[in-house]
Amino acid sequence: MDRLKGKRALITGGTTGIGFETARIFLAEGARVAITGKNPATLDAARKGLGASALVIDSDAGDAAAQRKVADTIRQSFGALDVLFVNAGIVDFKPLEKWDEAAFDRSFDTNVKGPFFLVQSLLPVFNNPASIVLMTSINSHIGMPASSVYAATKGALLSLAKTLSGELIGRGIRVNAISGGPIATPVYGKLGMGDSALKSLAGQIPAARLGNPSEVAQAVVFFASDESAFTVGSELVIDGGMSNL
Repeated sequence: MDRLKGKRALITGGTTGIGFETARIFLAEGARVAITGKNPATLDAARKGLGASALVIDSDAGDAAAQRKVADTIRQSFGALDVLFVNAGIVDFKPLEKWDEAAFDRSFDTNVKGPFFLVQSLLPVFNNPASIVLMTSINSHIGMPASSVYAATKGALLSLAKTLSGELIGRGIRVNAISGGPIATPVYGKLGMGDSALKSLAGQIPAARLGNPSEVAQAVVFFASDESAFTVGSELVIDGGMSNL
């Protein structure tokens, strides 16, 4: 249980779901962990759930200027950073004709712009070597109706995994991506999906179930650890076979 011993990690969107589970496992694997979030209730719950050893930062992932403050906090608290898991994001599904500019900007700010400027702000803070893991989605591959903007944001993030891996490897920073399928997190409640809708969704997955947050978190541990030192610019799909249909 020491695969991340001595490593300093930042997990955005770490108060619930995949981010929280990753933070919990990172701590168990010996890492020092900081998480970000902006909902007061989930921030407080994360503080209680992770304990005093985790640094909890109140920050809006879609605010580009706020990312500099996050980087300053990491520098002051950790000195340097070994692992960044960009997990914060929003999921907004609606038909093309229902989109307006404000909603479009909100999705791109949170899922692309904020992460881009967080990586930029952290450049002086990253250790050599270091690892960046970007949480993307199979929606950028499968052409699901009503997912146009969400899929575009995740496609942009996946592209960044490729381009930044080439740009940053000379600094000793590896960049990789995880493309998730349906994972059992609170996001489905926010989308208004009840038990019957989730059962129908599970029926579309060859594995016949939704994924567990821990199954993604364990993959992040691999990318964060020295075990993946030769893995650069890769995409790991975790979707129960859904994108193979």
